[in-house]
Amino acid sequence: KDVQKEREPHVYLSKEEVKEKIQSYNSSVTDKLKMTLNANGIYTGFIKVQMELCRPITVQSSQSQGRCAHSNNETAFYLPEGCVNTLHISSTNTVREVIEALLRKFFVADNPAKFALYKRCHKEDQVYTCKLSDREHPLYLRLVAGPRTEMLSFVLREHETGEVMWEAFSIPELQNFLRILDKEENDQLQILKNRYAAYRSKLEEALRGVLKPG
Repeated sequence: KDVQKEREPHVYLSKEEVKEKIQSYNSSVTDKLKMTLNANGIYTGFIKVQMELCRPITVQSSQSQGRCAHSNNETAFYLPEGCVNTLHISSTNTVREVIEALLRKFFVADNPAKFALYKRCHKEDQVYTCKLSDREHPLYLRLVAGPRTEMLSFVLREHETGEVMWEAFSIPELQNFLRILDKEENDQLQILKNRYAAYRSKLEEALRGVLKPG
């Protein structure tokens, strides 16, 4: 279930409460990705973000890997499914800053405004995916939820079609999207043609059997 722009109230913790939560968090960590509390009250730690991108991303051609769609100084390609990236961030980093850091790690040249960060969590035996506000702090959410990714995980997606800032795309990117849509449309059309051709063949065969002199 997707819940758009759902926000939970941010509970402001005292330095002592943060210290206790970090100690509890670190005692439950199994992958050595622990959090560290600094003297100024800011804490640092790790989050994992799953990349669920349906549209191609644009990267510098020297860094590109995967199925290329077009090439100049930049190359558009599809990111492999199930790709997960680990980021080391601080409690002051916002969702917008996390998105920008993710794009830098992948050498993505696309405008960060094209993307949104979601949290995926379990509530009452259901999985909810909620869009996060740009001002929220992912590491705080990670600390409160604990280290178990089945309880809380982060997902990077494109904005929904109705929310896409098309002016943020370059002309080559838009032309590339049109080429991909044309290919998908032609593929689906061919599938329908093959299905109806097979159906027609079976009907004609059955009809010949009925009309065959006995």
